[in-house]
Amino acid sequence: MKQLPIGIQSFKDLRENNYLYVDKTAHIHRIVTTGKVYFLSRPRRFGKSLLVSTMDELFRGNKPLFEGLYIYDKWDWTRQYPVIRIDWTRITHSTPEEMKVSLRGYLKDIAKKYAVSLTKESAPDCFDELIQLLHEKTGEKVVVLIDEYDKPITSHLPDPLLDSIRTIIHDFYQVMKGADDYLRFIFLTGVSKFAGLSVFSALNNLHDITLSDDYAAICGYTQKELEDNFPEYIDRTARHNGMTDEELLAKIRYWYDGYTWDGKTSLYNPFSTLMFFAEHWFAGYWFDTGTPTFLIEILQRRERTSVVLEAVTVDGNLLREGYDPHALNEIPLLFQTGYLTVKNVEFHQVKKKYTLGVPNEEVNEALMTRLLSVYGKYPNEDIDNLRETMEQRLREGDEQGFANCLEAMIATVPYELQSGCEHYYHTLMLVWMRLLGFKIQGEKPNNRGRADAVWEQPGLTVVAELKYHADKKIETLLDEAMTQIHDRRYYNQYIGKVLLLGVAFSGKDIGCRMEEMNR
Repeated sequence: MKQLPIGIQSFKDLRENNYLYVDKTAHIHRIVTTGKVYFLSRPRRFGKSLLVSTMDELFRGNKPLFEGLYIYDKWDWTRQYPVIRIDWTRITHSTPEEMKVSLRGYLKDIAKKYAVSLTKESAPDCFDELIQLLHEKTGEKVVVLIDEYDKPITSHLPDPLLDSIRTIIHDFYQVMKGADDYLRFIFLTGVSKFAGLSVFSALNNLHDITLSDDYAAICGYTQKELEDNFPEYIDRTARHNGMTDEELLAKIRYWYDGYTWDGKTSLYNPFSTLMFFAEHWFAGYWFDTGTPTFLIEILQRRERTSVVLEAVTVDGNLLREGYDPHALNEIPLLFQTGYLTVKNVEFHQVKKKYTLGVPNEEVNEALMTRLLSVYGKYPNEDIDNLRETMEQRLREGDEQGFANCLEAMIATVPYELQSGCEHYYHTLMLVWMRLLGFKIQGEKPNNRGRADAVWEQPGLTVVAELKYHADKKIETLLDEAMTQIHDRRYYNQYIGKVLLLGVAFSGKDIGCRMEEMNR
């Protein structure tokens, strides 16, 4: 059984040391034979660096590494191209001065490997000189591979040094426009697409394949790839958890599948999937590797938590165009960083409309827990216990017990935030319900309207309506909630056991009402 390639970003290391490799060379072959300048955005730890490393070995003509892969008999191995591979995670960018020195030294190290000497002083001039020297020495055009192109910018969000850093990067990338005659292929990866960088404004023939149907599966695992490449791990993990293979696959899909960039090709998060097969239990492996605090703060400050609570539809241009790091738009930011993904694509005349939502349970649970800790100041270590208790109270139809859980939750909210802020209470409650597994607003509307939340699990559907008023009595609000559910028949599309849930907030008072239906 081949080893799991956890943390392995070197294609050479992976192929020479018996690590499992999911063959993506069909996508690579299409890229390198049909165009010249490409950009790909994917979330962190989604396989971008391995993709770049694979291209590196391909252009260098390291044929033995590709034996048995799609591209093996489709590539001209007699030609070897000089490769300039720039990994921004290995270049110091704490300050503009350190960044200039580090980048210049990085380029000189590449030159040394090819036995050429750089005489220029500035990093852009060194880059330009290196491209020309490599072309002259080898007689072949140069390949430029840039991994995590945006790392210096995302590391300085928000930061007063941002403009200086961006200027350095702009001048550096500008070199490639003038060196076009010496370049065979350019490929850049990153998490975000920023406006104002020459890599997008100057390279007119750049092909952004982020949302391309042809390259939707270039990173991550499809269902077929998962089942074809991990059968032994699936079987071993299923036995470890006392499940059948089918039961395990269904749960893995729920936790780690769901990423898509074309609305059709569903992909597993590769890092979380590998970690799960190694550890045998479900957890937020990808989320825990680093979620920028400022993302959560932006959602709270702008009162935009709804974009992760319910599906949101946006114009395709919002996702395709670069954005200014000084004026961050939370929707493309959440999409590019992997907290939202494409759920559906529709054509409106000649334009595409993208419906976005949270990809899977890993992201949902971790994101809602973070939001809850910010909104409700509820300790992270206590959330799981309260969550289990609330779910149990729902299943038992325990109105008072569920209300007690809500009171425990609200008790952590600072007093100054409890003074008649309907949006705050509504958001806090919806975050809790999403954490419990509810499908929030609008995912299953009927012809009479849509419930605030619907929660579906085997054997039980919960249809909920929330009411808030600073002055009305709890019983009045609960009457309104239950009347609305019945009048608009939110439950019509569900069969089996259905629990109608009304929740009311009035000042510091909290109440709930439950009504069970069998349909």
